[in-house]
Amino acid sequence: MTSDSLADYVSLDPDAGLWDRVFTIAPLVLVGTTEPDGTADLAPKHMVMPMGWGPYVGFMCTPRHGTYRNAQRERTFTVTYLRPDQVVLSSLTASPRCDDESKPVIDVVPTFPSGNGRDVFVTGGYLYLECRTDRIIDGFEDNSLIVGEITAAYADEAALRVSDGDDQDVVERSPLLAYLAPGRWSEVRSSLSFPFPVGFKR
Repeated sequence: MTSDSLADYVSLDPDAGLWDRVFTIAPLVLVGTTEPDGTADLAPKHMVMPMGWGPYVGFMCTPRHGTYRNAQRERTFTVTYLRPDQVVLSSLTASPRCDDESKPVIDVVPTFPSGNGRDVFVTGGYLYLECRTDRIIDGFEDNSLIVGEITAAYADEAALRVSDGDDQDVVERSPLLAYLAPGRWSEVRSSLSFPFPVGFKR
């Protein structure tokens, strides 16, 4: 349906589950942090994005979660950008904690150490970011924005864009995992060049 009148659209209440009424698309990542006892914690996040064009990335979390407390206390975290064949693995990391606050499922997730020697990355991702917690902004109701300064980044060579290559070849060679909130996912294997106007500058 296309219309130039709001009367032809369904009015939604911004305070009554707006984001559950339509699908929106986002990346799906695993954020890695370190628990007080030195063990690793992993949590899937889809409300994640670059914070501008510089070395900053942010994601939404809640103070109720260990990820928030760990990133606040340790001042570091990692981000693993997942591939489509890792969607079940990402779901496993969302398992609730046990009564003693442990999360045994993390032990079966294949990981390797990050460069900072404390946090971990998940094996099989296509982009890895090591971050220093730059700031935490509370107050989005029960949620907070955690912003990290990227101190190191690593990528699978197959996922890298090259100046003399076709971007579609990169997407086809290294498909992307897209989270369709709420509760669905998709594999992106094809893409088209965006029709920027002549003279466009970012």
